[in-house]
Amino acid sequence: MVDERKSTLVTEDAVTARAEAPAACASDIPSVERLLQSASFVPLLAQYAHTQVTVALRRELERLRGLALAGRLVLEALDAGTLAAAVGADLARRSSPTLRTVFNLTGTVLHTNLGRAVPGDAAVQSVIRALRAPVSLEYDLESGGRGDRDDLIEPLLCELTVAEAATVVNNNAAAVLLMINTLAYRREVIVSRGELVEIGGAFRIPDVMRSAGAKLIEVGTTNRTHRADYADALTARSALLMKVHTSNYAISGFTASVEVAALAEIGRTRALPLGVDLGSGSLIDLARWGLPKEPVVRDIVAAGADLVTFSADKLLGGPQAGIIVGRTDLVRRLKKNPLKRALRVGKLTLAALEAVLALYRAPELLADRLPTLRLLTRDARAIAAQAERLLPRVRAALGEAYRVTAASMMSQIGSGALPVDQLPSFGLCIRASRGSHRSLSRLESRLRQLARPVIGRSADKALWLDLRCLESADEPEFLAQWEGLGG
Repeated sequence: MVDERKSTLVTEDAVTARAEAPAACASDIPSVERLLQSASFVPLLAQYAHTQVTVALRRELERLRGLALAGRLVLEALDAGTLAAAVGADLARRSSPTLRTVFNLTGTVLHTNLGRAVPGDAAVQSVIRALRAPVSLEYDLESGGRGDRDDLIEPLLCELTVAEAATVVNNNAAAVLLMINTLAYRREVIVSRGELVEIGGAFRIPDVMRSAGAKLIEVGTTNRTHRADYADALTARSALLMKVHTSNYAISGFTASVEVAALAEIGRTRALPLGVDLGSGSLIDLARWGLPKEPVVRDIVAAGADLVTFSADKLLGGPQAGIIVGRTDLVRRLKKNPLKRALRVGKLTLAALEAVLALYRAPELLADRLPTLRLLTRDARAIAAQAERLLPRVRAALGEAYRVTAASMMSQIGSGALPVDQLPSFGLCIRASRGSHRSLSRLESRLRQLARPVIGRSADKALWLDLRCLESADEPEFLAQWEGLGG
Protein backbone atom coordinates (compact mmCIF):
# COMPACT_ATOMS: atom_id res chain seq x y z
CA MET A 1 0.00 0.00 0.00
CA VAL A 2 1.35 3.41 -0.99
CA ASP A 3 1.64 5.85 1.93
CA GLU A 4 -0.23 8.96 0.80
CA ARG A 5 1.73 11.17 3.18
CA LYS A 6 5.10 10.13 1.84
CA SER A 7 4.42 9.62 -1.85
CA THR A 8 4.83 12.55 -4.22
CA LEU A 9 4.14 13.06 -7.89
CA VAL A 10 7.01 12.71 -10.31
CA THR A 11 7.09 16.30 -11.47
CA GLU A 12 8.84 17.60 -14.52
CA ASP A 13 11.58 18.96 -12.28
CA ALA A 14 12.15 15.51 -10.80
CA VAL A 15 12.18 13.93 -14.24
CA THR A 16 14.77 16.32 -15.58
CA ALA A 17 16.64 17.05 -12.32
CA ARG A 18 19.87 15.26 -13.23
CA ALA A 19 21.46 16.68 -16.31
CA GLU A 20 23.86 13.73 -16.44
CA ALA A 21 21.05 11.13 -16.41
CA PRO A 22 20.67 9.16 -19.66
CA ALA A 23 17.97 10.54 -21.91
CA ALA A 24 14.99 8.44 -22.94
CA CYS A 25 12.73 8.46 -25.95
CA ALA A 26 9.06 7.55 -26.36
CA SER A 27 9.90 4.00 -27.45
CA ASP A 28 11.60 3.40 -24.06
CA ILE A 29 8.34 3.86 -22.18
CA PRO A 30 7.21 0.44 -20.89
CA SER A 31 3.79 -0.93 -21.74
CA VAL A 32 0.84 -0.71 -19.39
CA GLU A 33 0.56 -4.50 -19.21
CA ARG A 34 4.21 -4.97 -18.28
CA LEU A 35 4.02 -2.38 -15.51
CA LEU A 36 0.79 -3.75 -14.06
CA GLN A 37 2.44 -7.17 -13.75
CA SER A 38 5.43 -5.76 -11.87
CA ALA A 39 5.80 -6.15 -8.10
CA SER A 40 5.74 -2.38 -7.63
CA PHE A 41 2.10 -2.20 -8.70
CA VAL A 42 0.79 -5.08 -6.58
CA PRO A 43 -0.07 -2.87 -3.55
CA LEU A 44 -1.84 -0.33 -5.79
CA LEU A 45 -3.94 -3.01 -7.46
CA ALA A 46 -4.94 -4.39 -4.06
CA GLN A 47 -5.97 -0.95 -2.79
CA TYR A 48 -7.54 0.68 -5.86
CA ALA A 49 -8.37 -2.28 -8.18
CA HIS A 50 -7.45 -2.76 -11.82
CA THR A 51 -9.68 -0.15 -13.48
CA GLN A 52 -8.55 2.86 -11.48
CA VAL A 53 -4.87 1.92 -11.54
CA THR A 54 -4.93 1.37 -15.30
CA VAL A 55 -6.53 4.75 -15.99
CA ALA A 56 -4.07 6.54 -13.71
CA LEU A 57 -1.09 4.72 -15.19
CA ARG A 58 -2.13 5.58 -18.76
CA ARG A 59 -2.47 9.20 -17.67
CA GLU A 60 1.06 9.21 -16.24
CA LEU A 61 2.56 7.48 -19.27
CA GLU A 62 0.90 9.99 -21.57
CA ARG A 63 2.52 12.80 -19.59
CA LEU A 64 5.91 11.15 -19.87
CA ARG A 65 5.39 10.65 -23.59
CA GLY A 66 4.97 14.41 -23.94
CA LEU A 67 8.27 14.94 -22.10
CA ALA A 68 9.98 12.43 -24.36
CA LEU A 69 8.80 14.20 -27.51
CA ALA A 70 10.17 17.43 -26.03
CA GLY A 71 13.53 15.75 -25.37
CA ARG A 72 13.18 16.15 -21.59
CA LEU A 73 12.63 12.57 -20.42
CA VAL A 74 15.31 10.61 -18.52
CA LEU A 75 15.48 6.82 -18.18
CA GLU A 76 15.26 6.78 -14.38
CA ALA A 77 11.76 8.24 -14.60
CA LEU A 78 10.66 4.98 -16.27
CA ASP A 79 11.58 2.77 -13.33
CA ALA A 80 8.57 0.72 -12.21
CA GLY A 81 8.96 1.86 -8.59
CA THR A 82 9.10 5.51 -9.60
CA LEU A 83 6.04 5.13 -11.79
CA ALA A 84 4.15 3.29 -9.04
CA ALA A 85 4.89 6.13 -6.61
CA ALA A 86 3.62 8.71 -9.09
CA VAL A 87 0.47 6.73 -9.86
CA GLY A 88 -0.13 6.05 -6.17
CA ALA A 89 0.10 9.73 -5.29
CA ASP A 90 -2.27 10.60 -8.13
CA LEU A 91 -4.80 8.01 -6.98
CA ALA A 92 -4.54 9.06 -3.35
CA ARG A 93 -5.16 12.68 -4.28
CA ARG A 94 -8.15 11.86 -6.49
CA SER A 95 -9.61 9.47 -3.90
CA SER A 96 -9.47 11.88 -0.97
CA PRO A 97 -12.83 13.51 -0.09
CA THR A 98 -13.50 16.94 -1.51
CA LEU A 99 -15.63 17.81 1.51
CA ARG A 100 -13.10 17.95 4.34
CA THR A 101 -13.19 18.74 8.02
CA VAL A 102 -11.36 21.94 8.95
CA PHE A 103 -10.38 23.88 12.05
CA ASN A 104 -12.60 26.96 12.09
CA LEU A 105 -10.42 29.64 13.67
CA THR A 106 -12.03 32.54 11.81
CA GLY A 107 -13.81 33.87 14.88
CA THR A 108 -17.20 33.30 13.21
CA VAL A 109 -18.99 30.50 15.04
CA LEU A 110 -21.77 29.91 12.49
CA HIS A 111 -19.64 30.31 9.37
CA THR A 112 -21.79 29.79 6.26
CA ASN A 113 -18.83 28.74 4.09
CA LEU A 114 -17.72 26.21 6.70
CA GLY A 115 -21.09 24.52 7.18
CA ARG A 116 -22.65 26.66 9.94
CA ALA A 117 -23.74 24.74 13.06
CA VAL A 118 -22.15 21.46 14.18
CA PRO A 119 -25.12 19.48 15.55
CA GLY A 120 -23.08 17.36 17.97
CA ASP A 121 -22.74 13.74 19.09
CA ALA A 122 -26.43 13.03 19.61
CA ALA A 123 -27.21 14.07 16.03
CA VAL A 124 -24.21 12.17 14.65
CA GLN A 125 -25.30 8.93 16.32
CA SER A 126 -28.86 9.41 15.10
CA VAL A 127 -27.64 9.90 11.52
CA ILE A 128 -25.43 6.82 11.74
CA ARG A 129 -28.41 4.72 12.81
CA ALA A 130 -30.44 6.07 9.88
CA LEU A 131 -27.60 5.25 7.48
CA ARG A 132 -27.04 1.70 8.61
CA ALA A 133 -30.55 0.29 8.33
CA PRO A 134 -34.03 0.89 6.89
CA VAL A 135 -36.01 3.42 8.94
CA SER A 136 -39.68 4.31 9.44
CA LEU A 137 -39.38 7.45 7.32
CA GLU A 138 -42.88 7.34 5.84
CA TYR A 139 -44.23 4.20 7.49
CA ASP A 140 -46.76 4.28 10.33
CA LEU A 141 -45.70 1.55 12.74
CA GLU A 142 -49.06 1.60 14.53
CA SER A 143 -51.35 1.23 11.53
CA GLY A 144 -48.95 -0.51 9.18
CA GLY A 145 -49.81 2.01 6.46
CA ARG A 146 -48.07 4.92 4.82
CA GLY A 147 -46.96 7.68 7.16
CA ASP A 148 -45.88 11.31 6.84
CA ARG A 149 -42.19 12.13 7.32
CA ASP A 150 -43.12 15.37 9.09
CA ASP A 151 -44.68 13.24 11.84
CA LEU A 152 -41.14 12.40 12.98
CA ILE A 153 -40.47 15.92 14.24
CA GLU A 154 -43.83 17.71 14.31
CA PRO A 155 -44.70 16.75 17.91
CA LEU A 156 -41.34 18.01 19.15
CA LEU A 157 -41.60 21.27 17.22
CA CYS A 158 -45.12 21.92 18.45
CA GLU A 159 -44.04 21.20 22.02
CA LEU A 160 -41.12 23.60 21.83
CA THR A 161 -42.90 26.41 19.95
CA VAL A 162 -46.54 26.08 21.17
CA ALA A 163 -47.58 25.99 17.50
CA GLU A 164 -50.46 23.84 16.27
CA ALA A 165 -48.55 22.22 13.39
CA ALA A 166 -45.14 22.11 11.72
CA THR A 167 -43.35 21.06 8.57
CA VAL A 168 -39.73 21.01 7.39
CA VAL A 169 -38.05 21.87 4.09
CA ASN A 170 -34.41 22.09 3.04
CA ASN A 171 -33.64 25.65 4.23
CA ASN A 172 -35.33 28.82 5.41
CA ALA A 173 -35.32 30.41 1.95
CA ALA A 174 -37.31 27.39 0.77
CA ALA A 175 -39.66 27.78 3.73
CA VAL A 176 -40.37 31.41 2.79
CA LEU A 177 -40.78 30.48 -0.88
CA LEU A 178 -43.26 27.72 -0.03
CA MET A 179 -45.25 29.97 2.30
CA ILE A 180 -45.60 32.79 -0.23
CA ASN A 181 -46.32 30.54 -3.20
CA THR A 182 -48.99 28.65 -1.27
CA LEU A 183 -50.79 31.59 0.30
CA ALA A 184 -50.22 34.45 -2.14
CA TYR A 185 -49.69 33.09 -5.67
CA ARG A 186 -50.74 35.83 -8.15
CA ARG A 187 -51.78 38.02 -5.24
CA GLU A 188 -50.15 40.63 -3.02
CA VAL A 189 -47.81 40.31 -0.05
CA ILE A 190 -47.38 43.39 2.16
CA VAL A 191 -43.92 43.95 3.67
CA SER A 192 -42.20 46.92 5.30
CA ARG A 193 -39.58 48.53 3.05
CA GLY A 194 -37.09 48.33 5.92
CA GLU A 195 -37.41 44.53 5.98
CA LEU A 196 -36.58 43.76 2.35
CA VAL A 197 -33.38 42.01 3.30
CA GLU A 198 -30.69 40.42 1.17
CA ILE A 199 -28.98 37.34 2.52
CA GLY A 200 -25.80 35.61 1.29
CA GLY A 201 -25.28 35.11 -2.42
CA ALA A 202 -27.38 38.17 -3.36
CA PHE A 203 -30.57 36.29 -2.47
CA ARG A 204 -33.22 38.93 -1.79
CA ILE A 205 -36.76 38.92 -0.40
CA PRO A 206 -38.08 40.66 -3.58
CA ASP A 207 -36.49 37.87 -5.65
CA VAL A 208 -38.21 35.25 -3.50
CA MET A 209 -41.52 37.04 -4.04
CA ARG A 210 -41.14 36.96 -7.81
CA SER A 211 -40.07 33.32 -7.80
CA ALA A 212 -43.10 32.46 -5.68
CA GLY A 213 -45.41 34.19 -8.15
CA ALA A 214 -46.55 36.91 -5.74
CA LYS A 215 -46.60 40.69 -6.03
CA LEU A 216 -44.61 42.60 -3.45
CA ILE A 217 -46.25 45.63 -1.87
CA GLU A 218 -43.73 47.78 0.02
CA VAL A 219 -45.03 49.96 2.83
CA GLY A 220 -43.40 52.58 5.04
CA THR A 221 -39.85 53.82 4.63
CA THR A 222 -36.43 52.30 5.16
CA ASN A 223 -36.22 53.41 8.78
CA ARG A 224 -39.85 53.89 9.86
CA THR A 225 -43.01 51.89 9.20
CA HIS A 226 -46.28 52.37 11.08
CA ARG A 227 -49.43 50.35 11.62
CA ALA A 228 -51.41 52.66 9.32
CA ASP A 229 -48.98 51.90 6.47
CA TYR A 230 -50.09 48.28 6.48
CA ALA A 231 -53.78 49.05 6.93
CA ASP A 232 -53.78 51.60 4.09
CA ALA A 233 -52.13 49.12 1.71
CA LEU A 234 -54.82 46.45 2.04
CA THR A 235 -56.85 45.74 -1.10
CA ALA A 236 -59.02 42.94 -2.43
CA ARG A 237 -55.86 41.39 -3.88
CA SER A 238 -53.98 41.29 -0.56
CA ALA A 239 -53.24 37.72 0.48
CA LEU A 240 -50.52 37.83 3.13
CA LEU A 241 -49.02 40.18 5.68
CA MET A 242 -45.36 39.44 6.16
CA LYS A 243 -42.78 40.51 8.71
CA VAL A 244 -39.09 39.78 8.19
CA HIS A 245 -36.71 39.78 11.14
CA THR A 246 -33.66 41.79 10.02
CA SER A 247 -31.20 39.40 11.60
CA ASN A 248 -28.36 40.16 9.18
CA TYR A 249 -28.22 43.93 9.64
CA ALA A 250 -29.40 46.62 12.04
CA ILE A 251 -30.85 50.11 11.60
CA SER A 252 -30.45 52.41 14.58
CA GLY A 253 -31.47 55.94 15.39
CA PHE A 254 -34.81 57.39 14.25
CA THR A 255 -36.64 54.11 13.64
CA ALA A 256 -40.08 52.58 14.06
CA SER A 257 -41.56 49.20 13.23
CA VAL A 258 -44.82 47.37 13.88
CA GLU A 259 -44.80 44.54 16.39
CA VAL A 260 -46.09 41.07 15.57
CA ALA A 261 -49.14 41.40 17.84
CA ALA A 262 -50.28 44.60 16.10
CA LEU A 263 -49.82 43.05 12.65
CA ALA A 264 -51.71 39.94 13.73
CA GLU A 265 -54.62 42.12 14.81
CA ILE A 266 -54.67 43.85 11.41
CA GLY A 267 -54.67 40.46 9.74
CA ARG A 268 -57.55 39.16 11.82
CA THR A 269 -59.74 42.13 10.94
CA ARG A 270 -59.32 41.34 7.23
CA ALA A 271 -58.99 37.54 7.50
CA LEU A 272 -55.40 37.75 6.23
CA PRO A 273 -52.68 35.43 7.59
CA LEU A 274 -49.48 36.88 9.06
CA GLY A 275 -46.25 35.14 8.14
CA VAL A 276 -43.07 35.94 10.07
CA ASP A 277 -39.65 35.10 8.66
CA LEU A 278 -37.37 34.90 11.70
CA GLY A 279 -34.27 34.01 9.67
CA SER A 280 -31.86 32.59 12.24
CA GLY A 281 -34.59 31.69 14.70
CA SER A 282 -34.08 30.66 18.32
CA LEU A 283 -36.03 28.17 20.39
CA ILE A 284 -34.86 29.56 23.70
CA ASP A 285 -33.92 32.94 25.18
CA LEU A 286 -30.17 33.26 24.68
CA ALA A 287 -29.98 36.07 27.23
CA ARG A 288 -30.02 33.49 30.05
CA TRP A 289 -26.43 32.64 29.03
CA GLY A 290 -25.37 36.26 28.71
CA LEU A 291 -25.76 36.30 24.93
CA PRO A 292 -27.56 39.09 23.02
CA LYS A 293 -31.33 38.68 23.03
CA GLU A 294 -32.90 37.22 19.90
CA PRO A 295 -36.62 36.68 19.18
CA VAL A 296 -37.82 33.30 20.42
CA VAL A 297 -40.12 31.31 18.11
CA ARG A 298 -42.51 30.47 20.94
CA ASP A 299 -43.02 34.18 21.69
CA ILE A 300 -43.71 35.02 18.04
CA VAL A 301 -46.33 32.27 17.81
CA ALA A 302 -47.91 33.41 21.07
CA ALA A 303 -48.03 36.99 19.78
CA GLY A 304 -50.36 35.90 16.99
CA ALA A 305 -48.22 34.96 13.97
CA ASP A 306 -50.08 32.47 11.80
CA LEU A 307 -46.89 31.00 10.30
CA VAL A 308 -43.27 31.37 11.42
CA THR A 309 -40.28 30.26 9.36
CA PHE A 310 -36.71 29.90 10.61
CA SER A 311 -33.43 28.06 10.00
CA ALA A 312 -32.40 24.89 11.78
CA ASP A 313 -28.66 25.28 11.19
CA LYS A 314 -28.07 28.67 12.80
CA LEU A 315 -28.98 29.57 16.37
CA LEU A 316 -30.97 26.36 16.75
CA GLY A 317 -27.70 24.46 16.24
CA GLY A 318 -29.02 21.69 13.99
CA PRO A 319 -28.58 20.46 10.41
CA GLN A 320 -29.44 22.57 7.37
CA ALA A 321 -33.23 22.81 7.17
CA GLY A 322 -36.04 25.34 7.06
CA ILE A 323 -38.78 24.98 9.65
CA ILE A 324 -42.35 26.26 9.37
CA VAL A 325 -44.65 26.26 12.40
CA GLY A 326 -48.12 27.70 12.82
CA ARG A 327 -51.82 27.13 12.24
CA THR A 328 -52.91 23.61 11.34
CA ASP A 329 -55.03 24.67 8.36
CA LEU A 330 -52.22 26.75 6.84
CA VAL A 331 -49.56 24.09 7.37
CA ARG A 332 -51.90 21.58 5.75
CA ARG A 333 -52.13 23.84 2.70
CA LEU A 334 -48.34 24.11 2.52
CA LYS A 335 -47.99 20.34 2.56
CA LYS A 336 -50.45 19.95 -0.34
CA ASN A 337 -48.40 22.29 -2.54
CA PRO A 338 -46.39 20.29 -5.14
CA LEU A 339 -43.39 22.45 -4.21
CA LYS A 340 -43.33 20.79 -0.80
CA ARG A 341 -42.20 17.49 -2.32
CA ALA A 342 -39.45 19.26 -4.27
CA LEU A 343 -38.25 21.04 -1.14
CA ARG A 344 -38.60 18.22 1.39
CA VAL A 345 -35.70 16.88 3.44
CA GLY A 346 -34.39 13.32 3.63
CA LYS A 347 -34.01 10.84 6.45
CA LEU A 348 -30.54 12.01 7.47
CA THR A 349 -31.65 15.60 8.02
CA LEU A 350 -34.71 14.46 9.96
CA ALA A 351 -32.61 12.09 12.09
CA ALA A 352 -30.20 14.87 13.02
CA LEU A 353 -32.95 17.43 13.55
CA GLU A 354 -34.96 15.17 15.87
CA ALA A 355 -31.88 14.53 18.02
CA VAL A 356 -31.06 18.24 18.30
CA LEU A 357 -34.64 19.25 19.07
CA ALA A 358 -34.79 16.65 21.84
CA LEU A 359 -31.90 18.42 23.59
CA TYR A 360 -34.10 21.48 24.10
CA ARG A 361 -36.32 19.52 26.47
CA ALA A 362 -33.54 19.89 29.04
CA PRO A 363 -32.50 23.55 28.71
CA GLU A 364 -30.39 23.32 31.87
CA LEU A 365 -28.04 20.92 30.06
CA LEU A 366 -28.15 22.58 26.66
CA ALA A 367 -24.90 24.56 26.95
CA ASP A 368 -23.00 21.30 27.55
CA ARG A 369 -24.77 19.14 24.97
CA LEU A 370 -25.27 21.50 22.03
CA PRO A 371 -21.96 22.48 20.36
CA THR A 372 -23.25 25.78 18.96
CA LEU A 373 -24.34 27.05 22.36
CA ARG A 374 -21.24 25.64 24.03
CA LEU A 375 -18.99 27.57 21.65
CA LEU A 376 -21.02 30.77 21.88
CA THR A 377 -20.87 30.72 25.68
CA ARG A 378 -17.18 29.85 26.11
CA ASP A 379 -15.61 32.05 28.75
CA ALA A 380 -13.02 34.46 27.35
CA ARG A 381 -10.68 33.65 30.26
CA ALA A 382 -10.73 29.96 29.37
CA ILE A 383 -9.94 30.80 25.73
CA ALA A 384 -7.09 33.06 26.87
CA ALA A 385 -5.64 30.22 28.95
CA GLN A 386 -5.88 27.95 25.93
CA ALA A 387 -4.00 30.50 23.81
CA GLU A 388 -1.18 30.67 26.37
CA ARG A 389 -1.06 26.88 26.44
CA LEU A 390 -0.77 26.56 22.66
CA LEU A 391 1.54 29.52 22.12
CA PRO A 392 4.92 27.82 22.87
CA ARG A 393 4.22 24.88 20.56
CA VAL A 394 3.07 27.03 17.64
CA ARG A 395 5.93 29.49 18.17
CA ALA A 396 8.50 26.66 18.20
CA ALA A 397 6.98 25.07 15.10
CA LEU A 398 7.13 28.27 13.05
CA GLY A 399 10.61 29.25 14.18
CA GLU A 400 12.10 32.70 13.71
CA ALA A 401 10.40 33.35 10.38
CA TYR A 402 7.23 34.44 12.20
CA ARG A 403 6.31 36.33 15.36
CA VAL A 404 3.51 34.61 17.27
CA THR A 405 1.71 36.26 20.19
CA ALA A 406 -1.39 35.55 22.23
CA ALA A 407 -3.92 38.31 21.63
CA SER A 408 -7.44 39.34 22.55
CA MET A 409 -9.97 39.18 19.72
CA MET A 410 -13.67 39.60 19.07
CA SER A 411 -15.72 36.68 17.75
CA GLN A 412 -19.07 36.94 16.03
CA ILE A 413 -22.05 34.61 15.91
CA GLY A 414 -22.25 34.56 12.10
CA SER A 415 -24.71 33.49 9.38
CA GLY A 416 -26.50 36.82 9.65
CA ALA A 417 -27.39 36.36 13.31
CA LEU A 418 -26.94 39.39 15.59
CA PRO A 419 -24.56 41.19 13.18
CA VAL A 420 -23.61 44.08 15.45
CA ASP A 421 -22.97 41.96 18.55
CA GLN A 422 -19.51 40.54 19.22
CA LEU A 423 -18.13 38.10 21.77
CA PRO A 424 -14.84 38.71 23.62
CA SER A 425 -12.38 36.02 22.65
CA PHE A 426 -8.68 35.19 22.48
CA GLY A 427 -6.30 33.57 20.05
CA LEU A 428 -2.95 33.61 18.29
CA CYS A 429 -1.71 36.48 16.15
CA ILE A 430 0.96 35.56 13.56
CA ARG A 431 3.08 38.11 11.71
CA ALA A 432 6.02 37.64 9.36
CA SER A 433 9.25 38.53 11.19
CA ARG A 434 10.75 40.42 8.30
CA GLY A 435 7.56 42.18 7.30
CA SER A 436 7.06 39.99 4.25
CA HIS A 437 3.35 39.82 3.41
CA ARG A 438 4.17 37.17 0.83
CA SER A 439 5.67 35.00 3.56
CA LEU A 440 2.44 35.29 5.58
CA SER A 441 0.37 34.41 2.53
CA ARG A 442 2.57 31.37 2.01
CA LEU A 443 1.88 30.24 5.58
CA GLU A 444 -1.87 30.70 5.12
CA SER A 445 -1.69 28.56 1.99
CA ARG A 446 0.26 25.83 3.80
CA LEU A 447 -2.26 25.82 6.64
CA ARG A 448 -5.04 25.29 4.10
CA GLN A 449 -3.17 22.29 2.66
CA LEU A 450 -2.86 20.42 5.97
CA ALA A 451 -4.58 17.08 6.49
CA ARG A 452 -7.17 19.02 8.46
CA PRO A 453 -6.91 22.58 7.13
CA VAL A 454 -6.59 25.47 9.55
CA ILE A 455 -8.73 28.43 8.48
CA GLY A 456 -8.00 31.77 10.12
CA ARG A 457 -8.65 35.43 9.32
CA SER A 458 -6.30 37.91 7.65
CA ALA A 459 -6.29 41.52 8.81
CA ASP A 460 -3.77 44.26 9.57
CA LYS A 461 -0.90 42.33 7.91
CA ALA A 462 -1.38 39.43 10.32
CA LEU A 463 -3.02 36.03 10.47
CA TRP A 464 -5.47 35.84 13.37
CA LEU A 465 -6.41 32.42 14.74
CA ASP A 466 -9.42 32.88 17.02
CA LEU A 467 -9.57 29.86 19.37
CA ARG A 468 -13.23 30.14 20.35
CA CYS A 469 -14.16 27.17 18.15
CA LEU A 470 -11.14 25.00 19.05
CA GLU A 471 -12.32 22.61 21.74
CA SER A 472 -9.87 20.97 24.14
CA ALA A 473 -10.43 17.50 22.66
CA ASP A 474 -9.15 18.75 19.29
CA GLU A 475 -5.94 20.33 20.59
CA PRO A 476 -3.65 17.26 20.06
CA GLU A 477 -4.67 16.95 16.41
CA PHE A 478 -4.34 20.70 15.94
CA LEU A 479 -0.82 20.85 17.40
CA ALA A 480 0.45 17.73 15.64
CA GLN A 481 0.05 19.41 12.25
CA TRP A 482 2.27 22.40 13.00
CA GLU A 483 5.64 20.64 13.00
CA GLY A 484 7.87 21.91 10.20
CA LEU A 485 5.57 24.70 8.99
CA GLY A 486 8.16 27.37 9.70
CA GLY A 487 10.60 26.04 7.13
